[in-house]
Amino acid sequence: MTPPTCLAAAFWRNFALAAAMLLYGLSGVARAQISPAQAALIQNAIGPRVEALTILGGDFGLSDGEFHSSEALGSGPAVPVDTNVSKFGGDGEVGSPKPLGGLHIGWQPLVQGNMGYLESTTRLSGSHSGGVTNEFRTFAVEFGGGVRLWTTDRLSFAPTLMVLYGRTDDDYSASSASAQSRVPQLRQLGLIDWNIATWSLRPALDIQYVLPLSRTLVTFSSDTVGFFTHGFDRSNIHLRVGGASGFVTNKIDLDVPLGVEFYGHELRTGGYLSRTDLLGDLRQGLGVQHLNELHGRLVLDFMNQLWGVQWIGVGASYLWGTNITGWTVGADVEFHF
Repeated sequence: MTPPTCLAAAFWRNFALAAAMLLYGLSGVARAQISPAQAALIQNAIGPRVEALTILGGDFGLSDGEFHSSEALGSGPAVPVDTNVSKFGGDGEVGSPKPLGGLHIGWQPLVQGNMGYLESTTRLSGSHSGGVTNEFRTFAVEFGGGVRLWTTDRLSFAPTLMVLYGRTDDDYSASSASAQSRVPQLRQLGLIDWNIATWSLRPALDIQYVLPLSRTLVTFSSDTVGFFTHGFDRSNIHLRVGGASGFVTNKIDLDVPLGVEFYGHELRTGGYLSRTDLLGDLRQGLGVQHLNELHGRLVLDFMNQLWGVQWIGVGASYLWGTNITGWTVGADVEFHF
């Protein structure tokens, strides 16, 4: 069986070839029409790309921020891809754990939700490329929930189910006459200037172990997530999106109360280190095998003082992985209902 890393590398080479043909204006056949085989290669790359960008832009389990990646296209230069993701959302338990029947298990309802917007732009300049720009824009909404089951006061399991809706638009432009001459055919084949809606079913299982050290909390967690995606309301019959994706995130989180009050709220610090391994179309569509995140935060404790909020403050992350780097700075909010 071919190792997963080889499969991902092989797909990314195909995606790079497809992008090269599209963005460089099919330089090897500058005066010819695009062949059915070339069209099929690009179409097969678009589906996983849409699915992956919808998940990156709409799922609360993946970080927002500014990402930069690049890929060498054959013997040509590396093509830069800039992706900006903005999100608002999260998850939180409702109330305190309650006994589950006669079992020695506590349970809490768990609610989750997110709203996100993504722009991913690939640009090529120069006479050879025809000044091509291709941009994906995705808006996504996600909601759902589940239950957290406490087998001890430290170990818990949380099965959840969510639904992710996304809407993706593609915008293609070229400045040279030769590249512009191919736009009608590319548009007719559903390779550029299209839009599509998707929905994904998101089952997941989160496992947490909380280790108290005096007032400091160390939380070890592992989150296994799947996505089953279907495309609909497409602007072109040749556009096909749908498949299976997933990721596994392992994280160590540190929460440290500082014993200092600011306007009646205790100041806390902390952060986490995580590694996320991408699976299926998410891995193929982004060309990324894994993503690491180092996050730091400084927050004010609002527990039992503001309904639905555990803390509010600022946080920052640096992200890196195979073929990608990124960063984000913004509000850090933890919910507890």
